Amino acid sequence: MAIAILSSCGGGKDNKNGGGEAEQVLDYKVLELQPRQATLNVDYPASIQGQQNIEIRPKVDGYVEKIYVDEGAAVTKGQLLFKISAPQYEQDVRTAQAGIKTAEADLALARMQVNKVKPLVQQDIISKYELETAEYNEQSKAAALAQAKAALVNAQINVGYTTITSPVNGVIGSLPHKLGSLVNANTTEPLTTVYNTANVYAYFALNEKALLTFTRDSSSKTSLNAKIAKLPNVSLILPDSSVYDHTGRVETINGLINTATGAANMRADFVNPRGVIRSGSSATVRIPNVIKNAILVPQSATYELQNKRFVYVVDAQKKVKNTAIEVMDNTEGQFYVATGGVKPGDVIILESSGNLKDGTVIKPTPVSAQSVYGDTK
Repeated sequence: MAIAILSSCGGGKDNKNGGGEAEQVLDYKVLELQPRQATLNVDYPASIQGQQNIEIRPKVDGYVEKIYVDEGAAVTKGQLLFKISAPQYEQDVRTAQAGIKTAEADLALARMQVNKVKPLVQQDIISKYELETAEYNEQSKAAALAQAKAALVNAQINVGYTTITSPVNGVIGSLPHKLGSLVNANTTEPLTTVYNTANVYAYFALNEKALLTFTRDSSSKTSLNAKIAKLPNVSLILPDSSVYDHTGRVETINGLINTATGAANMRADFVNPRGVIRSGSSATVRIPNVIKNAILVPQSATYELQNKRFVYVVDAQKKVKNTAIEVMDNTEGQFYVATGGVKPGDVIILESSGNLKDGTVIKPTPVSAQSVYGDTK
């Protein structure tokens, strides 16, 4: 929990008196529990991925002639990245251009033949069959011209593939292929990867129990998507323990539970205008949970025994009773939210020595809630 607290400690006095006198009653600081609002922070380890991780692969065969960027460089959409040397595609363009000229000449000749035959048919000098033959030949030559033009477009596209530009704004990854490397569309490694990190996704896992609790609260009146939309903004804790400047939003919950981990993936989105966060890095997603009328128990006032957590409750006769409490799961901090074992109005000892027996009489010294909880909200 991300709340700071002052707390605790009673001044125990020496319980031995000389001359056989009775044991002294020890002083202990105590706190009366009262409901209050609290914000619990639950942290989840997360992995960061860019909004887009685009592999740049060659679409034609050739040699890497030029590399215009370096690893880690920031690039903009349309910026030149690579030049592939592939002269065969330029030759295909010239061949296609020549093919167009040939097809145009053939079409012109076919049209001339149609124009020559048409008046002869009209004068019944030759049969209509000759005109139809000439017209079909004209259509064939027109189709051949269209095919030649398509071949030119295809050749020009292949030439265009020899110049590779960035499809998005982003950051250049590694460059496994150096100048002179032979590449093709089947090359295993891409020329590079462009990471678009203007927005980043933080992926983290929600355990099955927490997911069940979350989805169970979603009724027909409140869909799961509506509940996700109502979640508070989440924070991102960077590897140096600093809190990222921008908060994010939980956008999706994967409906499939991983059988190996028993958890479902969630995704939170964060803006990354300055490129502080890089794709592939690790971080921690912190989700706040506001609890109203919570019973906050200082963690320093508890002790653990046989996987149970206990506090010392002081009754009206100033006698101590070891009491097991149930607490909510949350990030380690200064407080537990008690869900059972104690109630409003109970008085607890603010220091946990773990060695007070039931029925021990103490001298309670009440402390104010302000001194314990401070500005906790």
